[in-house]
Amino acid sequence: MVTTPTNQPTTLTIPLKTWHPATWELFVRYCEESTFDEVRAFYNAGLIWVDMGNEGINHSNFCQLISMIFLAWFAKQGQREFSNLRGCVLEKPTQRGAAPDIVLYVGADFPQWQSGERRRINLDQWRVPNLVGEVADTTLPTDLDEKKHLYAALEIPEYWVIDVTGCRGFAFRLNEQGAYDTCDLSEALKGLPIVLLNQTVARLKTESNGGAALWFGRQLEKSNDMV
Repeated sequence: MVTTPTNQPTTLTIPLKTWHPATWELFVRYCEESTFDEVRAFYNAGLIWVDMGNEGINHSNFCQLISMIFLAWFAKQGQREFSNLRGCVLEKPTQRGAAPDIVLYVGADFPQWQSGERRRINLDQWRVPNLVGEVADTTLPTDLDEKKHLYAALEIPEYWVIDVTGCRGFAFRLNEQGAYDTCDLSEALKGLPIVLLNQTVARLKTESNGGAALWFGRQLEKSNDMV
């Protein structure tokens, strides 16, 4: 017979989009008992944040643009091994967990699931991603504050926040003190000017994400022609 610990709620009822005290076990319950079509959960040193997992049109639009930017960039660079694991749960067991909108591994040593394993990326077993990011439709303040500190504590070397309302991006690189500094060039996408990322994202004010991605590709071709 399975019993529910008395210190845990019998239902998953944490209010959305606010940080609340919680145990690691509750975070795991959100990961395992809810599908990420329904919620996304984040955990940092005794605090949990829960957000809806279903995407609105704007959120999906911007997420897919970032995926297309990755493809165009790495195709130009001739980088054959990269993995865009959007929405995967990253965890440092008992300490921190997150479900970023953007999870990028560059190189062949990316996480691969084996039968019988948990469906989360255990950062005690796998290296950290080269880059994670959040697409901020309604969550910009926490993406630039609490989640930024969470990803720094997970030692993710690069963090992007894409502001849907402002059609702009913020890029941060981890410094030697374990905090994020703003950066003008991406390290994960070696040499990508963040200004070009912003120019591409800004095009979503007036055109489709496919059109913006094609424009991005043309800028890469132009820069190649000038070399």
